[in-house]
Amino acid sequence: MTRGGKPVGAACQTRPVLRVGLTGGIGSGKSTVAARFAELGAVVVDADRIAREVVAPGTEGLAEVVAEFGERVLAPDGSLDRAALAAVVFADEAARQRLNAIVHPRVGRRTGELMAAAPADAVVVYDVPLLVENRMAAGFHLAVVVDAPVEERVRRLVTARGMAEADARARIAAQADDEQRRAVADVWLDNSGEPARVHAQVDALWARRLRPYEENVRLRRCPERGAPRVVPPDPSWPAQAERLLARLRVAAGDRALRVDHIGSTAVPGLAAKDVIDIQVTVASLADADALAEPFADAGFPGLPAFDRDTPHVDVDPDPEHWRKRTHASADPGRWANVHLRVVGSPGWRYALLFPAWLRADHAAREEYERLKRRLAEEHGNRTIPEYGDAKDPWFVAASARAEEWAARAGWAPDPT
Repeated sequence: MTRGGKPVGAACQTRPVLRVGLTGGIGSGKSTVAARFAELGAVVVDADRIAREVVAPGTEGLAEVVAEFGERVLAPDGSLDRAALAAVVFADEAARQRLNAIVHPRVGRRTGELMAAAPADAVVVYDVPLLVENRMAAGFHLAVVVDAPVEERVRRLVTARGMAEADARARIAAQADDEQRRAVADVWLDNSGEPARVHAQVDALWARRLRPYEENVRLRRCPERGAPRVVPPDPSWPAQAERLLARLRVAAGDRALRVDHIGSTAVPGLAAKDVIDIQVTVASLADADALAEPFADAGFPGLPAFDRDTPHVDVDPDPEHWRKRTHASADPGRWANVHLRVVGSPGWRYALLFPAWLRADHAAREEYERLKRRLAEEHGNRTIPEYGDAKDPWFVAASARAEEWAARAGWAPDPT
């Protein structure tokens, strides 16, 4: 594979269901969206319903809650008095943590059972209010956030649930804010209007992204991608990359020494193809190979044909030292390439050096952008690897300049 080449497709064996985390603030209309997903054929797992089930009358969960907080949290019929329990834990962080220690493991076990029981070709939508607060987003293939303006949410809570306005505002304030939700949201659904509007958004998401994504994950393949097209810089690229990095860190575990956003989209202000490139640093190619299945399960199937970078002979002429493994996103809504390189290898170093150099050298950044635009025009009807091959001479020549900058700046990559 060439350094600039963008892998375009692969197919393999079958495996796990697509997992979608669905969340939104209280009063946002998340339940409306969950119901629509169910109508379309998704397997909807409702975290709130499970949380009620695990503390239903006669369960060990309820007995443990009563042992911890006393019979004051029981209703006259012996069921859990949720309002009474909320009054105990709402303003007491230690009490809330004790409650979570009782409920969350039981919810987790039951959730796992329901997801495991889903059909092989299912899209599982996990409807969970505290996805952001509990830092769960990286465990899903996609995170979907349902949103509505605060005033509309207050109105819904007061009129539909009979909640006092002060209570509604306190509940909203106690949850994650919009900025925190946007940080994890792969998809943002606007539910400020009539249900038909958000239904249309859900229908489009299901047909254009979720169903194809599920099939790609199950069949271990990447969607076909179009010809290279350079677009203006997108300030959201780093945030998009961070969501992918988080999923890869979870999938890789200890085998990833570090995970980095690399390539053109990691350079602010640089026009680029709308492709997120990521480097996963591993101790050996054996470790990279051990990650093939976990990455495919997480939505990043392997591309066996792309197993080495083009050597820079002035740096290291041995092609064996430029070997790597490559995966790509199965998500039709987000093109991303994942390069697994061994720590200390020349390709690993250059992948980290190149964006650092361009971020620091404005003239080099402009020069590279002019090259990208010219080649994109010349290679508009050719394959992605051909476009990458055409960039290689510039990359090779630029490596000496990048190394000179590194020496002057005292730049050196941290292996971990």
